[in-house]
Amino acid sequence: MRYVRSDDHRHHFPNGELYGGELVRPFECPERWDFIVEALHDRGFRDIVDPLPLDDVRLAAVHDPDYLQFLSTAWRQWTDAGFTNDALPTVFPARGMSQVCPEHIDGKLGYYAFALETAITAGTWRAATASAAIAQTAQKLVTGGDRAAFALCRPPGHHAAADLYGGYCFLNNAALAASGFLADGAERVAILDVDFHHGNGTQSIFYDRADVLVLSLHGDPRHEFPHFLGHADERGRGPGVGFNVNYPMAPGTPFPVWSEALTDACRRIGEHGPEAIVVSLGVDTFEGDPISSFELRADDFTTYGRMIGRLGLPTVYIMEGGYAVEEIGHNTVNVLTGHLEAG
Repeated sequence: MRYVRSDDHRHHFPNGELYGGELVRPFECPERWDFIVEALHDRGFRDIVDPLPLDDVRLAAVHDPDYLQFLSTAWRQWTDAGFTNDALPTVFPARGMSQVCPEHIDGKLGYYAFALETAITAGTWRAATASAAIAQTAQKLVTGGDRAAFALCRPPGHHAAADLYGGYCFLNNAALAASGFLADGAERVAILDVDFHHGNGTQSIFYDRADVLVLSLHGDPRHEFPHFLGHADERGRGPGVGFNVNYPMAPGTPFPVWSEALTDACRRIGEHGPEAIVVSLGVDTFEGDPISSFELRADDFTTYGRMIGRLGLPTVYIMEGGYAVEEIGHNTVNVLTGHLEAG
């Protein structure tokens, strides 16, 4: 399995993250990438591909142009306003307030952000566009004949909506890969999100569409981030009814319960008949993850990689979350190895 990577991810690393009322070192850190690369190399995944230039037309097909303009200029606007530290919003357009984007950067940050833990830095745009290019390149590899490819994306993307960022995500890499398959001739695609946190951005992007089946296994939003999407009764809208499937699960969920949800998701994917599948691969379902609450063990990742591999579909794995940093590489490569073992 070939994989796509870029060192440009290092340009994004905020000074801190607001967690539990404190400013702490961000859980989404560059070492995550380093441990994954080390594990890939140690386990024989050495066929590395550099990302192709980002296709701006396809990016604009997923994200709102005004939002892209904001992201690409936010740091300059922040520093022009006299601020020198990481850019974080201080106000949000809550219920009953105007939903018109302000002109001042402080207001713009709150308008386009849905969570406070995600800062914008001088290198965020460069890192986010490199991450998107990695996803697009992996999709091109699979469209070109590879049975599977791994996009080592950082920052992650599944929380990013068409015009919102948060949850460490700025551009939705999985949505870009799925829409790329469609643009290259596929009629139906599936996105399977196995990250612990619900992929609210991916859901919202495809919520009224029938050509992309979106399935997400995640912590129940009544207890877990992002809290305001991810319930089981969210099934799609208009033509998309029935093409969004959520599997919210309680804190402490063990693999036997989790795998029942994956079995059902795989069944639904088979019934949908997609020509390709995009997997939002978050390994924060691991029992030792510091900001998650599922109980999957290392060998479970190999098992569910086999389950996905048995679908026999052209597959792009997109790296999302996973914050038990020393184990992230091992767990990620276990999934990829399991996929390959399935033949």
